Amino acid sequence: MKFILKLIIPFFIFCFTFSCEKDDFYTSSDVKLKFSNDTILFDTVFTTIGSSTKKLVVKNPYTKSVQISSISLAGGETSPYRLNIDGLSGTKVNNIELRSKDSLYIFIEVTIDPLNHNLPMVVNDSILFSINQKVQDVDLISWGQDVHILNSKIIQTETWINDKPYLIYNYLFVDTASTLTIEQGVKLHFHKESRMYVAGTLVCNGTFESPIIFEGDRLEKIYEDIPGQWDGIWMLPGSRDNAINFTEIRNAIIGIQVDTLASLDKPTLMLSNSKIENMTSTGLYAQGTTIEAFNTLIANCGQFTAALTLGGSYEFNHCTFANYWGYSTRSTPSVLLNNYYIDIHGNTQVRPLNKAFFGNSIIYGNKETEIILDENATGDFNYYFDHSLIKVDANFNTSDPDFFENILKNEDPKFKDPYEYNYKLDTLSIAKDYGKIEIGQQFPLDINLNNRTIDNGPDLGAFERVELN
Repeated sequence: MKFILKLIIPFFIFCFTFSCEKDDFYTSSDVKLKFSNDTILFDTVFTTIGSSTKKLVVKNPYTKSVQISSISLAGGETSPYRLNIDGLSGTKVNNIELRSKDSLYIFIEVTIDPLNHNLPMVVNDSILFSINQKVQDVDLISWGQDVHILNSKIIQTETWINDKPYLIYNYLFVDTASTLTIEQGVKLHFHKESRMYVAGTLVCNGTFESPIIFEGDRLEKIYEDIPGQWDGIWMLPGSRDNAINFTEIRNAIIGIQVDTLASLDKPTLMLSNSKIENMTSTGLYAQGTTIEAFNTLIANCGQFTAALTLGGSYEFNHCTFANYWGYSTRSTPSVLLNNYYIDIHGNTQVRPLNKAFFGNSIIYGNKETEIILDENATGDFNYYFDHSLIKVDANFNTSDPDFFENILKNEDPKFKDPYEYNYKLDTLSIAKDYGKIEIGQQFPLDINLNNRTIDNGPDLGAFERVELN
């Protein structure tokens, strides 16, 4: 019996010892945890002190345990977010063992005062997972101010008033046969890669004192003129009767895209007293549509201020197209006119350019040529520049009366400070008083409500120079 016990006892000790050993750890550098979400979005509309809690599930997909060196908030102790990791609270927890195929739960809480207008529109942070000398992260996004939040929203006919800003996440879609009316002073903020789609009608009723603002959701000073922060406004085929007045559209990829479905009796878009600035691609991108614009500035775009393609009908009076893009090398001119496209089979499809009229306008920038006429001679290509200042190739002929009348060719308009986004005319500008009186009388007030009919003649562009007494 004693002999048997001597054999059995070591055996049980051996089994007990090995049964208590921890599982082998997965130590490969290609380790990847799985998360229930890659972004945690706090979409609560805060009205006083904002507080909300979300859950994140972290899973070990492997047949071995993993050792997570740390789970922490990138913002550290100053972050408005807090973590509770399987009952452990704080901004950082070290040395978490996650067994094979097991999960852990992280509860994230945020507390924000939405009435603190010094906060950015969106408060970002991230949870960092350090494992096997690699880092994974999960983004945290919440709203830093009291706003209307629209996340992937389809809207019918409604009117927005200036009670608090509107924050758009992913997309805003104005449905077919519906009209979104935006009243004066409304501010719309778009998160990164978000866009407004208009299948129906968009009406922007801004005023000089209270313009409507379209821009990104990063309101810190450093972001105030950074392009490409959101995608832009896209008026889809079938959209109609759009009217944008006293509106500023800033820092997108394409400011306004107006797509095919031209109407010759009524413009798809009426654009007036507005500014479109700082686009990584194009300020106004038209495809075979109908646009009328006056007292409008389109400036500082990485490609075109206005690309008028696939034919259509366009009229611009007292507009300023100024391109002094400096974020990268610009290879395209400010204004493009085009009457054809190449289809998916490589065939040329011609679309008539019924009209492209520029009256009392300025087209200028920091390239030697700021206009390109991309014509297919088999189709209509009708354009006319009347009492305008344009920058073109030195050999470009502007004397043909069928296309040009009283043109200032390659004369510096002497903007006050275009690199600081000031496109008013200097006192020595050749564009002063040069405009056609009849056009000035049709549009007697400039973008700043200055009267352009009380001196020797209307100035070219959207801004009438006012001499101080």
